[in-house]
Amino acid sequence: MTDHVKLTNPITVEGDLWATNLMPEGIVERWLYADGSFVEAGDPVAVVRIDDALHDVMAPSKGRLHIGCKTNTVVEPGMTIGHVSRDI
Repeated sequence: MTDHVKLTNPITVEGDLWATNLMPEGIVERWLYADGSFVEAGDPVAVVRIDDALHDVMAPSKGRLHIGCKTNTVVEPGMTIGHVSRDI
């Protein structure tokens, strides 16, 4: 029997989204995939609202999406909102 190793990559809200905004926080507007869906690296998986602007948050790698923050959760720069995992 082979042991499975799970590779996990965090989905974070990049701090540079706040570069031109004075608001110290944003909100998770919506998720574009259901929890447990398979995503590819670079796929937009969530939308975050900062001030009046909407920003896509991308999957860091391919694998299964695991949502960590519900819609309307307040987020701050660099915050992890979920992760993508796959067996290797």
